[in-house]
Amino acid sequence: MIDLAIADDVATVVLDAPAKLNALDEAALAELDAAYREAEAAGVRALLLRGEGRAFCAGRDISAVDPRDDDVLGYLGGRVTPLLQRMSRFPAPTFAVAHGACLGVGLGLLIATDVVYVAESAKIGSPFAALGATLDSGGHALFLDRLGPHKTLDLIYTGRLMSGTEAVRSGLFSQVLPDDEVRVAATAAAGKAAHGATAAFRASKELVARIRDERLTLWESIDVENAAQAALCDTEDYREGFAAFQEKRRPEFRGR
Repeated sequence: MIDLAIADDVATVVLDAPAKLNALDEAALAELDAAYREAEAAGVRALLLRGEGRAFCAGRDISAVDPRDDDVLGYLGGRVTPLLQRMSRFPAPTFAVAHGACLGVGLGLLIATDVVYVAESAKIGSPFAALGATLDSGGHALFLDRLGPHKTLDLIYTGRLMSGTEAVRSGLFSQVLPDDEVRVAATAAAGKAAHGATAAFRASKELVARIRDERLTLWESIDVENAAQAALCDTEDYREGFAAFQEKRRPEFRGR
């Protein structure tokens, strides 16, 4: 149910189980992890994640789960968390197209992606109170950071789902677009990034993660930025960028 295609330095990963709204069981999570491994090994310079059908991903596939012997920690801690970590550390810019239901693990996949383009009709939130379950896959951290505790708990208690427009206006994701435009826009963005200054993009990705996770102060952030900039001086992309600027031409970055 996970498809991978690589072309022109871009990996496209597709969740392809539309009949079950791309819900993910353990086998699908393993396939998705393998797709990211393969894309990384191929040295792609950008990655696009999307889902087929009416939804991006409705979360965990619980159709065959018996709650009396459910190994939820094994599923979440053993499968989901390592996958999200791999996705977030992917050594190139990553993009996702969010449409329809983006719930639970599906929301986690978006959280672990660098840039998320959201369809107006997307449904984002925490409807899990109806199952006697709670939000997982990083949802609490995302909502609390962007929405504050009151709105976070309101969404959790009520099970209300935000539209794509509300989610972007609340600062959850990057851009909101009409449903028939969002995939085209995300694909174009991934293609543009794949021909950009890959080393610099990777440095910024690592800086953002470090500033977020280590809660660096302004001056600590500036120090790590300075070190990253100094390291980039040794890359081909850096020298090409300067040469192109001085020669008044477009740079031809090679990702090195």
